[in-house]
Amino acid sequence: MPNLFPRIYFARYDESDDCHFYTCPRLTTHVDDAAIAAIGQIFLEELPPSGRIPDLMSSYRSHIPPLLPVERLVGLGLNEEEMRHNPQLDEILIHDLNRQPQLPFADASFDGVLCTVSVQYLTRPIEVFSEVGRVLRPGAPFIVSFSNRCFPSKAVQIWMATNDAQHLQLVQLYFLHTRCFERIKALDRSPCRWVSDPLFAVVGRRVV
Repeated sequence: MPNLFPRIYFARYDESDDCHFYTCPRLTTHVDDAAIAAIGQIFLEELPPSGRIPDLMSSYRSHIPPLLPVERLVGLGLNEEEMRHNPQLDEILIHDLNRQPQLPFADASFDGVLCTVSVQYLTRPIEVFSEVGRVLRPGAPFIVSFSNRCFPSKAVQIWMATNDAQHLQLVQLYFLHTRCFERIKALDRSPCRWVSDPLFAVVGRRVV
């Protein structure tokens, strides 16, 4: 597949080390309650019960709904204090995916992977998505959810230059470009417009 993504697409206004930006903990959720509920519903629909799941770019909350039992939830993120305040995480790993897209896990070791309201900050998304494909068991889902909120200085150029519908198309292209996923679908689960944050997701399953 030809390279659809010139490096300039993933430039950012603030190219300083991400570790500096995330030094101070932000003990808050990044979308409102209605959008969080929509995220939880997608997890209920797509994740297997009692699975082993990494939460990429993890922070203060993971939004796993109470009705979904999880065997082990592993948080990968840049702020230890945020993750230590996340009551759902069983394990915490400090890991910068923009600096090191390789995931510190064995092949086919997880039943699902999450990336929640953070995909807009990935500067090497194809490498990260390929790594997700490597660590997922065949048929397991990768759930990438997002809204229209972000830290503009750290979001990549292509994200800032496109709208919600184009974000859905872009994330689908990330999945397709890896050739690791099938049954890729785009979801618009936005609650009432103009009242709450919009919520979108792309879900792909590891090729069987």
